[in-house]
Amino acid sequence: MTDDRMQGDKVLCEIFKSPRKEEMYLYVDKRQGLAEVPEALLERFGKPVSAMTLILTPEKRLARANVSDVIAAIREKGYYLQLPPVKDEYLLDLYRTPTEARY
Repeated sequence: MTDDRMQGDKVLCEIFKSPRKEEMYLYVDKRQGLAEVPEALLERFGKPVSAMTLILTPEKRLARANVSDVIAAIREKGYYLQLPPVKDEYLLDLYRTPTEARY
């Protein structure tokens, strides 16, 4: 018997957080789990820690990812990797660097 409850524009998604990198998450189809995630990625990611399960739909809003991109990646590759936000270190350097007054 096939499970077609999440066909169409919905995906039952499990989200895992990385124990190695803060704010790094893996989104996968809950029914398939981590089976499609490449071994090399899992090695760098660390032992995945389940963070939550939710149903993704095009109407759903995610904090830092486009839900349509997430759904498409899960369907095409079997997972979506959300990387941590880029820290603007150069802005901190600008703040620390004394500036000259120019007249």
